[in-house]
Amino acid sequence: MSLAMTLSKSLRLLTILLAAVSFATLGAGQTFQRLGACPTLGCVFPPDQTHFLAGSYFDIRLEVHAPVNGSEASPVIGGIPDPKFTFTVSKKGAAPQNAATFFKVSEPPLERWNFSWFEDLFARDANKPSLVQVTAKAYRKVVLYTPGEYTATLNYYNGTKTQATWLVRELAQKRKAKNVILFIGDGMTTSMITAARLIAHRTVNGRYQSRMQMDQFPILGHQVRKEEHGIALSGLQQTYPLSCQMTHSLDSFLTDSANSATALYSGHKSTVNALNVYADSSASPFDDPKFETIAEIFHRVYKGGVGIVSTAFIADATPGAITAHTRARSQYGAVVDSYLNGITNYSWVDPVQPDVILGGGAEQFYPNSQSFQGKDYYAAFAAKGYAVVQNRTSLAKTCNSTKTLGIFTVSNMPVWLDRNVYQDNLRNRKNSPDGKGADAIDLPGLKEMTLKAIDILETRNEANGWFLMSEAASIDKQMHTLDYDRALGDLLELDDTIKATIAKLKDLGELENTLLLVTADHGHGFDVTGSVDTKYLDAQKEDRKKRDAIGNYFNSGLSQYVVQTNASIKYTEGTYFPANWDPRYTLHQGLVAFPDHRENYRVHKDGPRLPATNISSAADYYVNYKDAPTGFVINGTLPVSADQGVHSLTDVPVFAMGPCQETFGGVYDSTDVFFQMANCLGLSRFGPNNSTTKNSTTGGY
Repeated sequence: MSLAMTLSKSLRLLTILLAAVSFATLGAGQTFQRLGACPTLGCVFPPDQTHFLAGSYFDIRLEVHAPVNGSEASPVIGGIPDPKFTFTVSKKGAAPQNAATFFKVSEPPLERWNFSWFEDLFARDANKPSLVQVTAKAYRKVVLYTPGEYTATLNYYNGTKTQATWLVRELAQKRKAKNVILFIGDGMTTSMITAARLIAHRTVNGRYQSRMQMDQFPILGHQVRKEEHGIALSGLQQTYPLSCQMTHSLDSFLTDSANSATALYSGHKSTVNALNVYADSSASPFDDPKFETIAEIFHRVYKGGVGIVSTAFIADATPGAITAHTRARSQYGAVVDSYLNGITNYSWVDPVQPDVILGGGAEQFYPNSQSFQGKDYYAAFAAKGYAVVQNRTSLAKTCNSTKTLGIFTVSNMPVWLDRNVYQDNLRNRKNSPDGKGADAIDLPGLKEMTLKAIDILETRNEANGWFLMSEAASIDKQMHTLDYDRALGDLLELDDTIKATIAKLKDLGELENTLLLVTADHGHGFDVTGSVDTKYLDAQKEDRKKRDAIGNYFNSGLSQYVVQTNASIKYTEGTYFPANWDPRYTLHQGLVAFPDHRENYRVHKDGPRLPATNISSAADYYVNYKDAPTGFVINGTLPVSADQGVHSLTDVPVFAMGPCQETFGGVYDSTDVFFQMANCLGLSRFGPNNSTTKNSTTGGY
């Protein structure tokens, strides 16, 4: 047989084998995947179907995989990855060019590594990983300016191709909003908003006498009747546009807060745990291909101000995704460092250095084993001109013209219910922000932090405008632990904060210049299906009899949380929270996915819930009988390694008010929230020398 025939036969065999590998990967890549968004042995990141904002920076990662064993192993490849792969990019209708030539950058060096993965649960249980050898390259900080469709092609293994179609969206450069406030109710769903309304707003014969502030946005997350002064009109009524976003990930249909925040802030889908990168297969969590966030673009284009407020620890995923770029959201020290120093390991845009950062997470700031490289980040921020505050009193006194870092507790901040109703739960936490083990008592809430952040941003950036993200983090955190009362309390605090923010913007004369958005990053499978007579439930001795306390349909009755008595909690006029957090008749509420636990449907007065505990050395969680001793056992619906509930698939609402509000109607992808914000701010750039002066790029404010 001739050499040509031998080569031809080998190439045909290779093509057949690679096709078989692709088919096998698509079938097996469910619980585990060799690498998300890379079903073939050639990987291109950004992957197929990626959309870009014109003029935004991003990295490109290429990988060629050679499985050594397992179902994808090929005798033709022999476990040796192709070191001579090539990569081209072309705009639709133009000839392909070598990527280095196309982007006018140097050809990057070839990298090599290997990794292993389990093909399925059987392989995991047998501890039989599959080994993959890799050759790779990375093009850093490239940009596409011209709107339109592009084709990126990776050529490897003698003619095999992986193609990615990229789209640079054609968005106007005209700026329509001076400021943007993005409120994120972490984990918040429409059913939670409905439940919060039920426990805080009174009805008369089925009609609410007041409404939540979110209900009164012109673009709403679910259809409601048109109203005047918060009261529904009778007769013929108008419905507002439906508005919600789909939250699925790049490579899974359920998301976490890291890649969901990434989608909202950058317009790119990513992988669970990833912050503003496409997860590659390398060992380092810091070399994955990056893309710019809206804060980075806004700061680079306009020198506009940026603010971050969260009731979580400030290195958590939702606040961290404003500036961080890492495959592992757990790199908390590096997240904090990114606020101050940006990205230092590769060429990237200048650090944002937000004007104001307010939240919890002191363990990442005072020098200890959890702070980045053991450094004192209070001192590091102070050295860069930040005022450092550690309680509500000092926050209120801080000069609005000074950059401000406010860290008020170790870990997450206490929830609204404990700060305002069950205040004894603030004692003995040893969570003071100086790390000295005292209790953090003088605490601001989401409203105080948000209003102060607006004052600082407006004072420092009156001309250039500002972007603020404000997160009600413990809606999600308390839903995870089945602590529904605390979750709904924080949701009502978010609504109260939104109301106060609108009033603040009116006073500043900035309401018409500011786009306000309220949304969530993902949801939980929560709902209310009736009421519970807790007195009757407590009196029963048998679990099955206790369930008779649940009233459905007609027997659900009316909300007892809003009934005023001499013992009711009093609030200022126009502030809406339950008058009674512990009525006899409570809500029959819950999640669709949860660990083993007991349930008595009562508020936990002694502190946040701990529904399941581990009674062995392995991750094996059982009912915590101390959590709800008068309740009955509910068997879990999750793996026994789960100690709390999980996120759900549900679409989440989007509420919009202000410039560009009309563009947020409809049902769309989470990444579209970024593109609509960018469009409203006029962030597209069609060339490296586009003017960024107010007169040439803005209008409407």
